[in-house]
Amino acid sequence: MIRRLGGTGWLLLCVTSCLAQLQPTRQANDFLPYVDPTVGNVGHLLQPTRPTVQLPNQVMRMFPVRKDYIDDQIASFPLLVVSHRLGEAFAVKPHSGELKADTWKQPLTYDHDLEVIRPWLYETWLADEDITVKFAPGKKAGIYRFLFPAARPAHLLFNTYNKGLQQWQFNGRELAAMEIWHNDVKIFLYGTFSQKGEAAGYNITFQAPEVEFRYAVSFISAEQARKNYETELPPAMTFETLARQGEEAWAQVINQVQVSGGTEAQRRTFYSALYRCYERMVNISEDGAYYSGYDKKVHRSARPFYVDDWSWDTYLAHHPLRTILNPQQEEDMLHSYVQMYAQSGWMPTFPVLFGDHVCMNGFHSSITFLDAWRKGLKNFDIHKAFEGMVKNATQATMLPWQNGPKGRLDDFYYASGYYPALHKGEKETDPMVHSFEKRQAVAVTLGGSYDDWAVAELAGELGRKAEQQQFRARALNYKNLWHPGARMFMPKDEKGNWVSIDPKIDGGMGGRDYYDENNGYTYQWQVQHDIEGLKQLFGGASQMEAALDKLYREGLGRSKYEFWAVFPDATGLVGQYSMGNEPSFHIPYLYNYTGSPWKTQKRIRFLLDVWFKDNVFGIPGDEDGGGMSAFVVFSSMGFYPVTPGKPVYAIGSPVFEKVTISLPGNKQFTVLARQCSAVNKYIQRARFNGQPLEKPEFAHQQLMAGGTLELEMGPKPNKEWGAK
Repeated sequence: MIRRLGGTGWLLLCVTSCLAQLQPTRQANDFLPYVDPTVGNVGHLLQPTRPTVQLPNQVMRMFPVRKDYIDDQIASFPLLVVSHRLGEAFAVKPHSGELKADTWKQPLTYDHDLEVIRPWLYETWLADEDITVKFAPGKKAGIYRFLFPAARPAHLLFNTYNKGLQQWQFNGRELAAMEIWHNDVKIFLYGTFSQKGEAAGYNITFQAPEVEFRYAVSFISAEQARKNYETELPPAMTFETLARQGEEAWAQVINQVQVSGGTEAQRRTFYSALYRCYERMVNISEDGAYYSGYDKKVHRSARPFYVDDWSWDTYLAHHPLRTILNPQQEEDMLHSYVQMYAQSGWMPTFPVLFGDHVCMNGFHSSITFLDAWRKGLKNFDIHKAFEGMVKNATQATMLPWQNGPKGRLDDFYYASGYYPALHKGEKETDPMVHSFEKRQAVAVTLGGSYDDWAVAELAGELGRKAEQQQFRARALNYKNLWHPGARMFMPKDEKGNWVSIDPKIDGGMGGRDYYDENNGYTYQWQVQHDIEGLKQLFGGASQMEAALDKLYREGLGRSKYEFWAVFPDATGLVGQYSMGNEPSFHIPYLYNYTGSPWKTQKRIRFLLDVWFKDNVFGIPGDEDGGGMSAFVVFSSMGFYPVTPGKPVYAIGSPVFEKVTISLPGNKQFTVLARQCSAVNKYIQRARFNGQPLEKPEFAHQQLMAGGTLELEMGPKPNKEWGAK
């Protein structure tokens, strides 16, 4: 509760009492209290997460601008976090007392223990200013509430985060503004204050100790910003009501998955990860229209339009998770991708508000389209999507962090079946190559093989025989870089000669000359689309299993600080295995394909227990707005989509005794792990819908039909189960 003390100021005394005022009566099956947005706010080397406050998959996002959770000073409060990690718009800072020339530059000190962060509510007390700040989000609107000390002047200082033309109109109670984000995206704002103020530039002074700022934003127009305000914040909408509506929205998606068993910490880790999976994509449609950064026009559409997706991270588990939890929403997102292609001429890789944020490598939306189609998602133009997939695969450059038409190196790939690499110390001669990101020759070849497989498979689904044959051959390009002596994927030059490297450390920062953010030990396994083919390259199941064992036991060959100076993204290390980066997610499940699924069960439990904790250090690497959290959600439930594009799930080892997922059509999928515990992590026997299950896998169709997977768990492995 907030208590006023003797006229000297406002002091936050009891966080729990404050929250209780905004919470409805809890039910026994309500798991929302387990969500903690601060999980992973401090990274090993990078910053995995920020404490985002928003509604599920909605535009209005907020977190205090600070270095990370360790920092006890806040630089400012954004009125809008525009993109997952690409910036904010409209800054505000409260100030009590005299204004000085450098007041804006002064950071705001806060007390971590008096900060309240829930997905639908933020609150903090600024120690030096004696000001309490509260925030509640809507879809495209929000309410800030500022509680100032009564004896001092109350100021709200506004500013911008971005360069460019800004508009500012204030008439005492109303504020209309515009800020240009990313050079060409206009963000409009309309808001009102609970009392009249006097402005001096961007600074507004108020007389009463409590000021509420209610506002909405638009990417379409100033008029639309006001309409969004009137729609979401009518006079009857109080701060408490908006927060309560947000809580109810979060309860609906969080409680879609019900668990029993496990520890308190495991439930906190699991549900905090599930919350992260709703951070993006975000629905930018406004009143039946949306602004598209792909042709810089406003479009009318009855369907929602989604942006802010980083497909290199999200195709692996995030999109597949959504095909289970909300297939209709996934269809809308894929429909958005198709519209982006129609408007820009290219299928995007990292679609954000301003257009395609060219990043990483690969055209992995191709895999996402195939995965959705094979799982029965049909409400998007698959033929237009396929057209875009083929265009990207035949006319777009494959170079990392580059957009546009293909170049000489791409033509070489089409002709020779691999991306050529330079020798160590050899100077780059192709002007298309990014000066920092380099060629990433092995990573590009492997990623391209998977993407081409997806094009071939979808071509088969659509009866496109010529494209199916063309891309089926290209799907095997990964074999061209398999070094039989090293038993790894190694680079070749344009003459077909091997480039001699140490796959543990060579390639410059992030190994980018040859790999990408990870070394050769990670990319040894980047053939999800043809695991049987990979097994043959190793020489059989036993040899592949031995290589997997070695991965987790192989030393770095140098100190950690020397290794991380080159590979800062490769965190969460177990031997050479990097839990902290997306290309590693499927690797522990590969034991299922070598006749030793008990090792998958062992590894998954170990990785979840060691690297995913329920605290600020609880995520081992770059989370990327749901990409890594989806791995935690799947693996904690006991299964994982090793090969997006194949509607099959590999079975791992669930951490809960029971998991129930509510599905469309009033169906439920249940995982029962009898006698499950920290020790009882090994599967003794399995049944699906009462029938014995001898393989460590099941189909997506079985899940969505509302099946039950029963696992009998024990302390030692049954090495016979799933071995054939």
